[in-house]
Amino acid sequence: MTCYVIILAAGQGTRMNSALPKVLHPVAGRPLIQYSLDLAAALTDEPPVVVVGHEALQVRQTVGDQAVFAHQHQPLGTAHAVQAAEDHLLGKPGLVVVLSADMPLFRAETLQRLVETQKANQGPFSMLTVIDDDPRGFGRVVRGPDGNVTAVVEEAQCTPEQKLIKELNVGAYCFDSEWLWNAISRVQVSPKGEYYLTDVVAIASGDGQAVKAIVLDDPAEAMGINTRVHLAEAEAILRRRINRAHMLAGVTMIDPDSVYIEAGVKIGRDTQILPNTHLRGKTEIGEGCRIGPNTIVENTRIDNACTVICSVLEGAIMEEHSEIGPFGHLRKGAHLGKGVHMGNFGEVKSSYLGPGTKMGHFSYIGDAVIGEDVNIGAGTITCNFDGEHKHRTEIGNHAFIGSDTMLVAPLKLGENARTGAGSVVTHDVPDGGLVVGVPARPFKRQGDNG
Repeated sequence: MTCYVIILAAGQGTRMNSALPKVLHPVAGRPLIQYSLDLAAALTDEPPVVVVGHEALQVRQTVGDQAVFAHQHQPLGTAHAVQAAEDHLLGKPGLVVVLSADMPLFRAETLQRLVETQKANQGPFSMLTVIDDDPRGFGRVVRGPDGNVTAVVEEAQCTPEQKLIKELNVGAYCFDSEWLWNAISRVQVSPKGEYYLTDVVAIASGDGQAVKAIVLDDPAEAMGINTRVHLAEAEAILRRRINRAHMLAGVTMIDPDSVYIEAGVKIGRDTQILPNTHLRGKTEIGEGCRIGPNTIVENTRIDNACTVICSVLEGAIMEEHSEIGPFGHLRKGAHLGKGVHMGNFGEVKSSYLGPGTKMGHFSYIGDAVIGEDVNIGAGTITCNFDGEHKHRTEIGNHAFIGSDTMLVAPLKLGENARTGAGSVVTHDVPDGGLVVGVPARPFKRQGDNG
C-alpha cells in the first residue's frame, strides 16, 4: 500500500519572536523541518507534500528538491492546511501521514508503527497520543467504551471535566486517502474562524467508524516547538540521543553532557571526545582519535589516530597520525598530510602540508604547498596577500625554514632549501640553497668562490 506524507509548515510561529520562519530554526545543526523530511523519507519513496504559507520562499529554498509544495494562502487552521495539499494527492489510493514541521523528536520507528496500525485498522485513520500531566495546550483525547477515540477537544473548548483528561493529541495521523478528502470537506468552521483537523475524529465517530490511537512510549517525542525555550529543550534531548548512539558505537565521552555533536557527524570507534567539544556539519572523524577539550570542528575530515587539542578546524582535512594544538586553527582548505605536527597558536589556510612536516608555534601558512618532512620554524609567515591579490608559496621536500621567516609570495623554495632565522625571503631559493637576512640573500661561507 502506497504511503504519502503531508508536512504542515505554513505557520508564522509568532512566539519565536524571530524574523526567521519557525520551521527553519536549527536544532542539532539542522532546520526543524529537516527532521520531518527525514521521517518522510524513512516511510516512503514518494516525495512529501510540504504545505507552506508564511515566508514560503525561504522554506522552499531550504527544502529544495526534497519535496513538492502546496500553498496555504490564508492561515485558516490545520484542516485548511491539509486541504491545500489535496491537488497533489487526490485520486491516489493509499495512506496519507500528516505531520507538523515543528516536531523534531519523533523517531522513525514510531511513525512506522503508526502506519502499520492503520494498515490493520478497518476504520479511516489512526493517530498518536501521549499521556502527560502538562497539557501544553494540546487537545484532550476522548475515548469511547470500546477504547476507540470519539473526539479530540481543543483546550480552549474543554469543559472542566475534559481538562482533567491526561491523554493528549500529538498531532500526527495516518489516514485512508479516499476517506480523508471527503472528511476534510465536511469540517465546519470553529468559533475562532478556523478549520481544525481534529474535527475529523468526530466525523469518523459520527459515521460509526473506528479511530485508533497509539500512546507514545516516550513522551518527549510529542514535544512541539513554539518558543526558544522549547527549542533549547529539544536540542538537549537530541544531543543526549546523538551522544548515546555514538557511545554505544564505541566512542568514549568522559562527560557527554559537555559534548555537542550535531546530527550527521560520523565518528569511528575508540575515538575519545573530551569536554567542551563541538562537532558540527558534515564532520567525519576516524578511529582512535583524541578530540578536545575545548575544540570546535566543522565540516572537517579527520582520519585515524589524529589528535586535536583546544583548536578550531573549519573545512579542513587531517590525514592519519597528524596532530594540532593547543590553540591551533585550520581554516577552509587546510590539509595536513600523514604524520604532520602543528604546534600551538599555528594557523593554516588553503594550504597543504606534506607528510611528516612539522610546523612550529605562532606560525601562519596561507595559500601554500609544503612538501614532505619540512621544518617550519616558530613565527614563520607566508605573506600571501599584496593588498589586491592572493599569491602562492611552494616549499620543496626536506626544506628547513628558520624561525621568524617571512616568505613573501609568489615564492618557490626548492628541496633541501634553508632560510636563516629572521629572514625576509622575496625571491625563489634553488634546491639546497641557503638564504639569510633582510631581504634574504644567498649565504656564502668563507672560502666560497665568487
